Amino acid sequence: MTARPPAPSGTWPTPRRGEIWTADLGEPPRRHWVLIVSLDARNQSERVATVLIVPFSSAGPEGPTVLALEPGETGLPGTSYLKGHFVTTLPKARLGERPPRTLSGQRMRQVCELVRRSFDPDAPYEPTRKG
Repeated sequence: MTARPPAPSGTWPTPRRGEIWTADLGEPPRRHWVLIVSLDARNQSERVATVLIVPFSSAGPEGPTVLALEPGETGLPGTSYLKGHFVTTLPKARLGERPPRTLSGQRMRQVCELVRRSFDPDAPYEPTRKG
């Protein structure tokens, strides 16, 4: 975690785990949807300048580290894909807007498994069967 002196009140957003936000990613920064995955003790701290996020993508397919989510669950315009292998830290100052959707506890457990499978070859994985 990146520790800094306390930020002046209201300088950084204070997201919560499971919330979907827009964020400026990359150089030059481009607006993307992200999921906050860090613990709320970190997210709400005025002394920590970053959060852990998993970015959304508009392209799949599903696999051991990718999860498709439908618009009704996320509030996003179309089917979106969370890619656990792209978990990263993000300065809170790069967070933008937050739509009024939060992923369920069950979905967050699935996201944690995606992230785990990105670095643990022994993490369990059962592909979903279609049709």
